[in-house]
Amino acid sequence: MDGVAATRARGRTGGQKPKLRPRQIQLAREMYDELGPDGKRKYTVQHIAEEFGVSRPTIYRHLEKT
Repeated sequence: MDGVAATRARGRTGGQKPKLRPRQIQLAREMYDELGPDGKRKYTVQHIAEEFGVSRPTIYRHLEKT
């Protein structure tokens, strides 16, 4: 615990960095909400995930938050 306290005192919080930045999350939401001419979603979650280089659950996690 002393080591954790020392690193926090130096400004480090630990943990993994987010996979998507706020701007990327916004773009993913816009892509998900975009409809094609037939009224269906233009982009699938799989397509969005491939576009940003992340997994489908990552996209779903960020779509749930907004």
